[in-house]
Amino acid sequence: MTEALPLTINVNSDLLDKFTQLKSISNKLEAQFNFHTLTANWYGDERQVLAIQLLLETPLSFKECQKGLKRLSASEVSVSHFSDDVFSCFNEGEQQLLCYIAITNSELDLLATQPKLLMGFIQVKIHKVLNLIAVQRSLAKI
Repeated sequence: MTEALPLTINVNSDLLDKFTQLKSISNKLEAQFNFHTLTANWYGDERQVLAIQLLLETPLSFKECQKGLKRLSASEVSVSHFSDDVFSCFNEGEQQLLCYIAITNSELDLLATQPKLLMGFIQVKIHKVLNLIAVQRSLAKI
């Protein structure tokens, strides 16, 4: 029986079409960041494990996700806007956090012309987002 990891990274299909290596990069980073968050004791209380789903989006899909926020009940989910290209939805009852991360048009242009930057760029962007989550949830930064 396999158990789901507390931190998962999902990539929008349009991004996967544009950057075919993004799936393997996201798998590697998922393992790396699960290890970092584990060693930072994010999951110390096994009864209250925070499930984090990071969703990498295109500018268009990110806007669509933002439109969907209006349908959420404030009593069920709290929404945090970290920046113009990152927001999260936290369901306290289920200890589940969905974090939407847009790869902006200027970032897409840069990555299209400099594909060797993709791994490092995604790693840095996710690392920054996880540290924003750490501050918000009173967890140790990684």
